[in-house]
Amino acid sequence: MATKVFGYIRVSSADQNEARQVDTMLSKGIEERDIYIDKATGANFERPLYQALRNNIREGDLIYIDSLDRLGRDYDGIKAEWQYITREVNADIVVIDNEALFDSRKFKEMGDIGKLMEDQFLSLLSFVAKQERNKINQRQREGIAIAKEKGKHLGRPKMGLETLSKHQRKTLKENYAAWKSGTIKGVQFMELLDLKKNTFYKIVKEYEDTLSVKGGLTTTK
Repeated sequence: MATKVFGYIRVSSADQNEARQVDTMLSKGIEERDIYIDKATGANFERPLYQALRNNIREGDLIYIDSLDRLGRDYDGIKAEWQYITREVNADIVVIDNEALFDSRKFKEMGDIGKLMEDQFLSLLSFVAKQERNKINQRQREGIAIAKEKGKHLGRPKMGLETLSKHQRKTLKENYAAWKSGTIKGVQFMELLDLKKNTFYKIVKEYEDTLSVKGGLTTTK
């Protein structure tokens, strides 16, 4: 029997709900005070609550996690963490959504053969995850290349006169003369248009160019 039982939960961001994972841990008889919850990316293991759990576990303890990707998304790192917990600390890990495969207690019962099988499973998982990451990266590169070939603008669209909303265009037209005459300040005009300084002057220049073409630009001295 485990000396102490812990639950570890991770959600990717503050707005994700961890309630389902908490309910799962409570159903395993884990005390609420022994459930560690991180709201952080799984890209690395420098998460405050994971590190706190790591520092608190002792030989004979048992850690439940809902699924392997809750522990992390770096599967080489998962393998290293798993081996540290199960072999150096001599605690155990159970992955709830795949207990038949990922329960370190079962591997330990099999002795050296179990340790070999455990390493093989973790290495296979790491390899599959790496291949999947490579595929995703390749698709992203191909998508960017195709978009460039088609002349598509990547990233945040450039602001210009043509990108203004109907309301912004109307505001620009109605207040332009007042701004040119000094009746309203530039800061006020920017706020009315909801534009930052650089974008504001760029758009005003474009607007003035259109007025100049139409022969309707009036200037103040």
